Amino acid sequence: MTVSGYQDKFSNKIIVRAITIALLFAIAGIFVLVYQFSSSDVVNLQKGDVAPQAIVAPEQITYTSQIETEAARARAGALVPTEFTAPDPNVARQQVSRLQDIFDYMETVRADPYASLAEKFEWIDAIPDVQVPDAVIDQILIMNDEDWETTRKESLRLLNSVMRDEIKESQVFAKRRELPNKVALDIPQAQADVIVAITEDLIKPNTFPDEERTEEQRQTAMEAVEPVQVTIEANELIAPAGWVIGDRELERLEALGLNESVFNWIDDLVVPAVLLLTIIVIFSFYIYQYTPQILSNGKQMVLLALLLLTGLVTAKLLVPGSGTLYYMYPIAALTIMISILIDAQLAFMCGVIVGFLAGYMATETPVFTAIYLTISGWTGILAIGRRHRVNSLLWAGLNVGLVNTLLITIFNISTDPISSANIGQLMLLGMLNGIFSAGLALIGLFAIGNLFGITTSIQLIDLGRPTQPLLRQLLLKAPGTYHHSLMVSNLAEQAAERIGANSLLVRVMAYYHDIGKMQRPYFFIENQPEGMTNVHEKLDPQISAKIIISHVTDGLDLANKYRLPQALKDGIAQHQGTGLVRYFYYQAVEAAKETGATVDEANFRYPGPKPQSRETGILMLADVSETTVRALKPQSAAEIDEIVQKSIAHHLETGQLDECDLTIANLHQIRSAFVDILQGVHHPRIKYPEQIKEEEEQKAKTAGQDPPEQQTGPQPAKTDSAADAPYQPPTLKPLSGRPTSGGLVQQE
Repeated sequence: MTVSGYQDKFSNKIIVRAITIALLFAIAGIFVLVYQFSSSDVVNLQKGDVAPQAIVAPEQITYTSQIETEAARARAGALVPTEFTAPDPNVARQQVSRLQDIFDYMETVRADPYASLAEKFEWIDAIPDVQVPDAVIDQILIMNDEDWETTRKESLRLLNSVMRDEIKESQVFAKRRELPNKVALDIPQAQADVIVAITEDLIKPNTFPDEERTEEQRQTAMEAVEPVQVTIEANELIAPAGWVIGDRELERLEALGLNESVFNWIDDLVVPAVLLLTIIVIFSFYIYQYTPQILSNGKQMVLLALLLLTGLVTAKLLVPGSGTLYYMYPIAALTIMISILIDAQLAFMCGVIVGFLAGYMATETPVFTAIYLTISGWTGILAIGRRHRVNSLLWAGLNVGLVNTLLITIFNISTDPISSANIGQLMLLGMLNGIFSAGLALIGLFAIGNLFGITTSIQLIDLGRPTQPLLRQLLLKAPGTYHHSLMVSNLAEQAAERIGANSLLVRVMAYYHDIGKMQRPYFFIENQPEGMTNVHEKLDPQISAKIIISHVTDGLDLANKYRLPQALKDGIAQHQGTGLVRYFYYQAVEAAKETGATVDEANFRYPGPKPQSRETGILMLADVSETTVRALKPQSAAEIDEIVQKSIAHHLETGQLDECDLTIANLHQIRSAFVDILQGVHHPRIKYPEQIKEEEEQKAKTAGQDPPEQQTGPQPAKTDSAADAPYQPPTLKPLSGRPTSGGLVQQE
């Protein structure tokens, strides 16, 4: 059935059930995201609180410390020296110009003929830019013109020389102390004192801090500092009793998950609730659009919700604040089980959802957590593929482990420079994750199969062993039926593989589809010894039909007794559909013509139902094709092809395939698979000379009878082989007309 066909079949009951399951899952999922799974060691402390008791670490943990990282970055920034601008020549020019103005002023004061020495002293002392000692002022006033000119020139030279150098604010005092040593040695000490006194106050900084460049250098140095990894050993003391809790203690408590933070309605409830509801709505539309068949299966819907909820609970326990423990989160087990039990395409979406939510829960490296878990889950799905075997699970676990180690290596080397020993430890965890996932998936498949009644590949492999009690009984009590079942299983398996159906399921269904014949094995001709009289010749056709039909109900009784999975019960019940036991029906009709009685066709029909899945449809076609070919004994490949075509066409025309998902293209592929195998089994054999001679002698003995070409063809025996198969004309005629129904010839 197509996707649109499924969508058209949705009833109000199915929609209400799906919405109810989604709402229950939403409530449980929000509870998982919001609730803190706390231990008895959890405290509720804030900065400045006093520890009521000694707090120790319950386990070893390595985490990225924001406080230590910020401290390391602050230290790195503080070590960056302050950047300065280049010396500004304008400052030197300004100071030299100011010195010239001071000398001009002093020279004017010295030359004033009307002022007294006391007035001149006061005027020089009042110069704002320089602080000249009294003795130096006296020397300036009594100095002759020649010495004064020498003093002026040397002062300008000295200031010009000093101001050409780089002078920072912190270097001004040192530069002033060096002035006496830079005065020309041929100048008397008295003049040198005047030069130094006038010049030293004019020495100023000519280079200044470049705040922008300095901040850039500090930011670069701080960004170069890698996040600081802090390791807390198991049983390490976090805070002794009576200790005042600081930032570092709070960070350690939160990393260990020991401190219960204050509940915030927006961050702790509204955000996760809206996030989860959004994911559920999108996921629901995805199921409706691409895997709608799941909506009509309430058991699968409940199983999907429980598996996803289990995945969220496990993520909540392992991922937040767990250090390296989340490397062991077995998400691949979850996706493998969903792939095998429900749908592989859906499993990919589930892997994305659980991986994303686990990343949301992670307190550290959320991006890597989401990527690591999502790809790990995808690897499990791809590795298991369609080969649902125990050894396939083991190989899937190995592949998951290898991919995990690759991801761990890439992310830790590129983003987190840790020691080689630590990388090796994490790689070991990744490999163990794969092995653990495979083992958990194996256990989960066994448990879920028994709990939900879902047929898993593990159960099918076990039930397909020849040593199974029912199969051994079938071999001993009804050997012909046993070998017929083996042949049907080969036909059905090859056909299922060609159309992409579950080949393992249809093979095991074929093993058990006729187990009901064990109750009355000799009523079925394949189990009658050679020379035995057919028991149906002495029975009323209606009684014979009832016995033939009862092999379905008897098979279901045995299936219930031996607790076979529902899928195998479906194969037993549906492999004949609601078909008519034609041979005995026509016998009853002929007998009724003589007496004028009426024959109720319902008494000659199987109880059904018609095949409900592709697998049971294939089983029906394989059963009737093998039975009919064996009964008619075709002598050529063309005859085999014609028999298979007619068998399939008959079931298509009578509506037996209306309720399964087989398309015309599928039927064409199924027919091709059947013919390929049956040709290999029923190919014509070369006759030896003795056989040819014996046939000629036999013809000579029967010379008085009709020639062989006028005799009717082989008549099917009065057995379930002919009864189960559609009625066949007594002779096989060559194909005529164009094929219809995708290559199937209409039954004549």
